[in-house]
Amino acid sequence: MREEYDIKKLNPRKNPYTKEVKKQITIKIDPDVIDYFKDLSKESGIPYQTLINMYLTDCVEHKRKLRMSWE
Repeated sequence: MREEYDIKKLNPRKNPYTKEVKKQITIKIDPDVIDYFKDLSKESGIPYQTLINMYLTDCVEHKRKLRMSWE
C-alpha cells in the first residue's frame, strides 16, 4: 500500500445509485397504523417500513388523492 495517493489521477465518477438513496425523515404515525403494517410484515416477511414505503410509492405512481369529508 502506498503512503500517499494522488487524488487528481483518480477517475471520479458519479454514483449510479444516488438517485435511489432513500431520505430519512421523522414522521408521526398512529400506533394502530404501525401495528397494521407490522402484522402485514409478519405475514409477508417484508420489513414494515418497507411495506409503508411500498404503499406510499404505489399512491404516488397511481396519483391517488385522499378523499375526506367533514360532516
